Amino acid sequence: MIMDKIALVLAIIGGLNWGSIGIFGFDFVAFAFGGQTGAISRVVYTLVGLSAIWCISLLFRDHDTIDERA
Repeated sequence: MIMDKIALVLAIIGGLNWGSIGIFGFDFVAFAFGGQTGAISRVVYTLVGLSAIWCISLLFRDHDTIDERA
């Protein structure tokens, strides 16, 4: 599903951003979009959070990837 892929990409972006904060003390989203309180940064943070919630549903789905390709 396309929504699953979008959510995974956003969750990965969020994870990489948190990794850069933890390792280097650098918030790439805040740097790229005008600080942590900037409107665009808050939208990105919100989308990453919503995508993480969506990805929780992936844990509980019972899909067979072979059936999806057919």
